[in-house]
Formats: sequence, structure tokens, C-alpha cells
Amino acid sequence: MFPSSTESADSQSLLEFAADKPEEACGVFGIYAPEEEVAKLTYFGLYALQHRGQESAGIATFEGDQVRCYKNMGLVSQVFNEDKLHELTGTHAVGHTRYSTTGSSHRVNAQPAVLPTRLGSLALTHNGNLVNTQQLRQTLVERGCDDFVTTTDSEMIGVAIANEVNQGKDWVNATIAALTFCTGAYSLVIGTPDGIIGVRDPHGIRPLVIGVLEEEIPRYVLASETCGLDIIGATYVRTVEAGELVWITETGLESYSLAETAERKLCVFEMIYFSRPDSVVNGESLYTYRMRIGEYLAKETSVEADLVMGVPDSGIPAAIGFSQTSGIPYAEGLIKNRYVGRTFIQPTQHMREHGIRMKLNPLKDVLNGKRVIIVDDSIVRGTTSRKIVRALREAGATEVHMRISSPPVTHPCFYGIDTDDQEQLIAARLSVAEIAEQIEVDSLAYLSHEGMLLCTRENVSHFCSACFNGKYPITVPDVLKRSKLMLEEVTV
Repeated sequence: MFPSSTESADSQSLLEFAADKPEEACGVFGIYAPEEEVAKLTYFGLYALQHRGQESAGIATFEGDQVRCYKNMGLVSQVFNEDKLHELTGTHAVGHTRYSTTGSSHRVNAQPAVLPTRLGSLALTHNGNLVNTQQLRQTLVERGCDDFVTTTDSEMIGVAIANEVNQGKDWVNATIAALTFCTGAYSLVIGTPDGIIGVRDPHGIRPLVIGVLEEEIPRYVLASETCGLDIIGATYVRTVEAGELVWITETGLESYSLAETAERKLCVFEMIYFSRPDSVVNGESLYTYRMRIGEYLAKETSVEADLVMGVPDSGIPAAIGFSQTSGIPYAEGLIKNRYVGRTFIQPTQHMREHGIRMKLNPLKDVLNGKRVIIVDDSIVRGTTSRKIVRALREAGATEVHMRISSPPVTHPCFYGIDTDDQEQLIAARLSVAEIAEQIEVDSLAYLSHEGMLLCTRENVSHFCSACFNGKYPITVPDVLKRSKLMLEEVTV
């Protein structure tokens, strides 16, 4: 990801081990629970989903016809305190933690997006990305809806729903009608005066689950992942299906189908990296899946070594699986500082000369004299991988072999994950052998595309893996492709 206009390239480079991965999607949360502290429960739900977006956070609560909303830039724990949560009273709430994919990183683009309608205000939260925003905007303008406040596709979805409500439809039918104009990936949680809506696009590319607080009268919860349920003591019920809309009110939960139906295509990167390892997908924790792909990786790419280690934290489950299958001992060779964020403070000249390591620091007594296999979940640009390899060698590793628990990332994502333009993706430009030379490893190998999908133990056609093979389940307009697929003529 390139530095923003407010962040110099120099300050970005000072994070010696800055993340060299696709940036997370957003996290959405909703709860209908009269007589509960819904704002506080939403806060904790967002806290569990913090890994999905660290730019901004917001909560909107509903009490009768009144909506209260607070949102700001920063982490969930920075945006909210007890006083702010105390002001957000209501019977139900929706919340959002954001990483921007459409719309720049400014407070005005923080969610929930609150819009007035004839039935009262709606508050919309969105995980995903539309691919027809220009067409949608033109349609809305033609309908007289041109008073946009933000630069996000999320606001356009809210405006489309509000327009349908103002034409006389109820909340459910207005949402279904509006979404016929929206093409792309979306998991939405929408607050209204009467209840909350949860909906996934017809392919179900981004996740959304349903939970329940066990009370005399069930209180329903929606969250991007099951970890958002666990933190507040809610019990997982099921996944919102692809192309399904759920309507939660005082009478319970009702299910509706969108007008369009399509084959389910969950983003496989949710399995590999984005979702938290304790979240449950298809009946098992993602920690278990990630261990299994490590096992498969060991079978496909064996090499002699003294120890196996993972890049903290996302590479660790696969590294453990690799170790157990290969019989090579597992050890921690890198220690992660989990409290590092972006910094704009220039390090001293002494720090520059000696190589600052703000995020990861190698354990010299573990690595010295060892042949090391290091496992990571992906390589995007290769810059961080090269820095890690150099640090391991400086710590005394005699050989460094890198194993990646996913196939090479060769294509950008258009469905809610912030990936680089294709010319920035190292695997789109170089062969595996050339990447190995670039990142200075003794050997490099990736998990096969077949192995990645087989390890899901699900129907392999039910996953989107476009970032690995360029097969996009939702047609991407040429104008978007031209902006990212800079090497299409070379790679296709």
C-alpha cells in the first residue's frame, strides 16, 4: 500500500518490518437486545473485530425514532470511553471498524453512515466493495439523489436504500430493491428504528454470522466473525447465507432472499489470513485449517533443516502444522512487538545505522548456527520478507528457507481487500526462482492452489481465489481493471 498524502514515504519506510500483506477488510456488528447495554456490547464486539480495520470506528444506537451515533478516527479503544458509550442508549445498535478500500481515510468516511428517510434514520455499516460505483452514482443522481457527503460506496448503498424507502417501500423490500443496483461484494448490517438488517451479496464473498444471547427472549447478534460473538457470550447459530437478508425485530428473526442468486464464493483469504484464528468457519476454527495447510505445505515442499518457525502471528499455525508433519522441531525465532502502529517520529541516526527493528526482533540464541525454515501466509511485494531474511542471517542462521502457506498472489482484489496494483505484486512480475533471489533465501516454495482449496474440506468451487488465479466471480468493469491490472498483457 502506498503512503497517503499525509504520510511521507520516508516515515513509512522507517517501520523496518511494516506489514507487506493485503490490508484487512472492515468489521461489522449489530445487536438487537432491549434492556441490555447495546452500545457496550457493540464496543466489545468491535474490539474483537479490530484486526479487520484500524482506521476508524463507530457505533449507532436506536431508541424509538431517535438515533445516536458516534464515530471517529482511530482504534476502537481510542474512539470510545465509558462516557461516550453511556450516551449511546437504545434497544439495538450497529457498529463498524474500518479499513478504507473505497473512499479516503478521513473522519467523514467513518461508519456507520446515517441517512434520513420517511420511516426514520437508517445507519449502514459495510464490509466489502462495489465494482459499479460510477454506474450506481449516475443512477442515483438521475433519481435526484445527489447530496453525497462522503466518497464511499457505502454511502451510495445507504442512499439507494433511503430512496426506495422514500418511494413507499418498507425496510426489507427497500433494501432488496436497492441492492439490485449494487454489484460487488457486501456484507451489510443496517440499523433502523424498527430493527436491524443483515445481508450478504449473492456470492457471499465477505462473511457474516448470526449469534444469540441466551435469555428468556432470544437477543440476536450479527458479526463479521464468530470471535465477535464469543467476546460478549453470544452463541453461534449459523452463517447468513449468500444472497440472504435477515430482519431482526422484537418478534424475532425473519429470512428473505435477494432477487439475484449465485454460487457461493467466500473469499479464501478469509481462511488463510484475514479472519482471526479463533473464528469458526464451516464448523472448525481457522487455527485448525491453518495448521492443516501447513501440514500440506510440508508434504509438497520438504527441505532439510534444523527448525521451523512462523512469522508472527499469522504464520504460526501453518508453521506448527509444517513442523508436526515434517518432524522438524518448531521454535519461536522472532518476537513481535504487538503495540507498534504507524509512527511519524524519525528514528535517530544511530538507530538507522544499526537497523531499527520496531516490530519483529530475532532470537539470536535460537537461530545461531541453524538451518531455518520460516513459514508465512503470503508474500505481496517481498520487501518485508527480504528484511526478515536478512535479520535471521544476522542472528546467525546458516540457511534460510521460506515456505508460503498460500499460492503466489498475482492479481489484485476488487471486492473489499486493499491489494496493490498488479505491477506492485512481486509474483505477477517474477518467477518463484526470481522471487527467491530477490528476497535472498536459499529456497522458496508456495502451497499449491489445489492444496489450499482441498484443505478447506469443502466444495472447492465455493471459494473466491481470484487474487491467485485472476478468475473473478463478479465481472469487474474495464475501467477498474485498467487502474490495477497494469501487467495484464504480460501475465494473461
